[in-house]
Amino acid sequence: MIRSLCMTDKILLVTNGCTESWATVEYAVGMAKTMKLPLTLLGVVEEMDEEHPVEEIFSRAVTLFREKKLDYDLQLVNGDTEEVLSEIGWDEDTYLFVGSLGRSHFRHWLMGRSFRKILENVPSPIFYTREARLPIKKLLICFGGLDYMGRAEEIGLEIGKRTGAEVQFLHVIPPVESEYLPAQEINQKQEIPLTEKSALTLKNAKKHAKEQGIKSNIIVRQGNVVQQILEELDVQRYDLICMGSSFSNPDSLRRLYAPNVTAEIAEAVNCPVLTARAIPVHSA
Repeated sequence: MIRSLCMTDKILLVTNGCTESWATVEYAVGMAKTMKLPLTLLGVVEEMDEEHPVEEIFSRAVTLFREKKLDYDLQLVNGDTEEVLSEIGWDEDTYLFVGSLGRSHFRHWLMGRSFRKILENVPSPIFYTREARLPIKKLLICFGGLDYMGRAEEIGLEIGKRTGAEVQFLHVIPPVESEYLPAQEINQKQEIPLTEKSALTLKNAKKHAKEQGIKSNIIVRQGNVVQQILEELDVQRYDLICMGSSFSNPDSLRRLYAPNVTAEIAEAVNCPVLTARAIPVHSA
């Protein structure tokens, strides 16, 4: 069953004042208008705040909020953004909008990338935004190689319904699933056979889209999941990518040895990425 947005849903927009985060502000404002949700702007004053003055971006943001007639709130806290986010009492009704934090390459090397920490510590849906692609005309919902969808699909379809965007469902068959296929078939790009489970998942997704009056298509690719998603993003321009999260199942050991597909895509592209945790499909 598809869950629609409810009265308690809200947007939490977080910035540490870095210049790159203005695109996140613009995108969050656009989505707040589209989804008709209240917005809270949380400014994190970090120790090196002179590099990223929060007050400056707050001033610009408030002007934009008033111009767009948003229902908004402002909050300021001291600390490190990644740590602040890990300590918030999250719920499924809050949508986090966050983008680049302006971290140095040395910090990435020393402490790891910020988005991966946020992905691990924030259980609520996350819109990771480095470029404000508005209006939303086409969005991509990724299935293949990700056992955890559900919530990301729901939010993606809700956005598609509200914006009138075209929705593409992408399923990637990883090499481990397709070893039995003759190389000749793959090279000739003939129709790629799906497992019964994958076929049912895509059938249900298209059914959900049709029920909401959304135009949708199914794309099936074969190969390395990350590479195939990136290739699809090169072929077509999308305004939003919807993906699951490997942190959906805390007991799964797969995330300890398998690539974090969502993080790799989010770090490689400028297109906004929505990621949301869900119950594993195979245990539903």
